[in-house]
Amino acid sequence: MFQPDEDGIYAQVEASPARRILAYGVQFGLGALLIYVTLTRPPSLPWMIVLLGFGVSMLWQAERMRRATAVTLMLTDTELRDSTGTVLARIDEIRSVERGTFAFKPANGFTLVLHNKKPRAWLPGLWWRVGRRVGIGGVTNAGQCKFMAERISMMVNN
Repeated sequence: MFQPDEDGIYAQVEASPARRILAYGVQFGLGALLIYVTLTRPPSLPWMIVLLGFGVSMLWQAERMRRATAVTLMLTDTELRDSTGTVLARIDEIRSVERGTFAFKPANGFTLVLHNKKPRAWLPGLWWRVGRRVGIGGVTNAGQCKFMAERISMMVNN
């Protein structure tokens, strides 16, 4: 029933175009608004530095998320990786998949619980990894995430 394609990929997850544009617009808009307000109605010097710093960091974060959400996640027989080649988790390292309503997971996504700790990593809007947990989701397509979670769950339980 679940056969890989010609490249050996069982499932793919990519950013939803509408969510990607909305998330980028909100972050970019907040950064631009903070800088605009700070420069047109300057507060006292300490607040000016804080507001400008926060505005610039929001613009930087928006650009970082725009670049990160261009990446696609792919599930193969042996690993879950992204299109840049970064391995999020190997299948034999996964203990369980959490995707319930009250699970600690990104929006439209799921969380993998690993056997061992892995280094921290983060692609805003797409995935994060902290300790033994890998969160997939954010601005991703809900249907693709659900299918990938089901497929990983089947692979881990067999």
